[in-house]
Amino acid sequence: MKIVKDQIKIEDLKEICKNGSFEEVVKAVVDIEKEIMAVDAEVHAELMELFITEENSESKNLWGINLVPEKDGEDFIVFDSLINLKPGFGNRTRGIESEVIRKKIVDIVNKLVIRLVPK
Repeated sequence: MKIVKDQIKIEDLKEICKNGSFEEVVKAVVDIEKEIMAVDAEVHAELMELFITEENSESKNLWGINLVPEKDGEDFIVFDSLINLKPGFGNRTRGIESEVIRKKIVDIVNKLVIRLVPK
């Protein structure tokens, strides 16, 4: 498990896929308040716990996603995680119902993940 505060290369995400339990996706959790992301766990709850214990994050700011390193555009981020079930905060599904929160997550991921390799 790793907390990404600066940046991570798309190649690193592909390597996580090769070495992990999932061949095509990387489990990730984004802290939308601190604008950081944790990656590389079997389940999103492990990453959530990492944030809470190491970064003192609040669960209301933590949202689970899956990254698909081989995909681009809207297919790169999949908004689906059990930790997203937050009825007290207006989210009643495994997805993320708020367009504002989804956009914030996309912006954070795009800032943290380096997709282009210099030639």
